Amino acid sequence: MTNVALVVLAGFGTCMSLIAAIGAQNAFVLRQGIRRDAVLTVVAICGASDAVLIGLGVGGVGVLVQAWPTAVTAVAVVGGLFLLSYGFLAAKRAMKPSSMSVDGATTGSRKRAALTCLAMTWLNPHVYLDTVLLMGSIAAGYGALRWDFAIGAVLASLCWFTAIGFGARLLSSLFTKPSSWRVLDGLVAATMAVVGIGLLVGA
Repeated sequence: MTNVALVVLAGFGTCMSLIAAIGAQNAFVLRQGIRRDAVLTVVAICGASDAVLIGLGVGGVGVLVQAWPTAVTAVAVVGGLFLLSYGFLAAKRAMKPSSMSVDGATTGSRKRAALTCLAMTWLNPHVYLDTVLLMGSIAAGYGALRWDFAIGAVLASLCWFTAIGFGARLLSSLFTKPSSWRVLDGLVAATMAVVGIGLLVGA
């Protein structure tokens, strides 16, 4: 195996280890996937956002993140409040769960899903610390092959979000029962609350 291939695999594995953990963004994508609601839009936004952030990190913008701690704090506060608000709505849904229609049709707003996804991604300071700063620092260690590392990382992001976004529909039959939605939205609410409070406390 060539050095380039090994570096691409390193980028793939590093990125996958960072994004595979359960978090606010993954919980949102999973729910959209189960509902079959604007899945392509959400997956595209997540993948494109990661590509931009990884590119910025590999390009050296991580230095700016370190230089502007106040900006990161502001993002943490806004992001924390946003996640708590979304968690509150999820908790309300859990109190009054509803089942999916048999044909899986949805009436959700694609624009609303896109805006929510953008907020989930760009109002999370961990995105800048992990994807931009950490990934950028690791990539720098590969010197001239750092962009091959970035390619592997971007591929990992696309594979992950595609898998949980479109793969979630395999669980659709389970979510024809209101009780299943109660459990899912309860988990989403808990995830948003933990991450949101964590951001506010950290800020």
